[in-house]
Amino acid sequence: MLATDSKRARRTGLRELWDSSIGKKIAAAVSGAILVAYVVLHMLGNLNSLYGPGGGDARVDDYAHWLRDFGEPLLPHAFVLWAVRVVLLAAVAVHITAIVQLRARNRAARGGYQARRIGRTFSAATTMVTGTLLLAFIVFHILQFTTLTIDVTPLEEGAVYANLYNAFQKWYFVLLYVVAVGCLGFHLRHGLWSAVQTLGLDRPERNQAIRRGAGALAVVVVLGFILVPVCFWTGVLDAPAAASAQASATPLVVNR
Repeated sequence: MLATDSKRARRTGLRELWDSSIGKKIAAAVSGAILVAYVVLHMLGNLNSLYGPGGGDARVDDYAHWLRDFGEPLLPHAFVLWAVRVVLLAAVAVHITAIVQLRARNRAARGGYQARRIGRTFSAATTMVTGTLLLAFIVFHILQFTTLTIDVTPLEEGAVYANLYNAFQKWYFVLLYVVAVGCLGFHLRHGLWSAVQTLGLDRPERNQAIRRGAGALAVVVVLGFILVPVCFWTGVLDAPAAASAQASATPLVVNR
């Protein structure tokens, strides 16, 4: 009986925390921190593409296989990968819900009047726009490289390097990814600063350093993500090993 009452009290407390504005801000900050950690790790994983095609499987292909095999044989194949995906999906849902509800609550408190904030940074002023664009891009990115639903270039399951190479031979895909990553940078910079404020970590004597740190991390993430498609498109990164072997085996036909 006491255990049941304790659980009910915890659920009530969590519900009251979520219903409060500060609770929603904390939820947005914590879920945002999870997403930032994933973004940084995803960027580092993508940079394995810079090792090139290699003699056999490209290093980025080996990295993708490792993600699926991680935890075996103790855990089923791809169990950890799917667990991470579930956590990320939950973080995205919580982050979006908290932000949208906070924005609606703030507008209702002002009677629908949107006051203009003096001195507001560009990243802060465009956070809803960049967030919406990022959500659309995430859906597109998953459909293109995870489910391979958007198959406008020759894509093959498990051939990460080849899929990246083929996709980023198209200038419009390169441009799309550069614009999306730019939105990510602005969203990330403002989100980091907002999270610091929400969690009560800001102090007058260190706020400038925190802002610079948020900006620096955003720049690193943007450059790290942009580097891969640009290197593929400009030819800095070679074609996949299989494509190179096929090209060298093709006989040269001389017109007479």
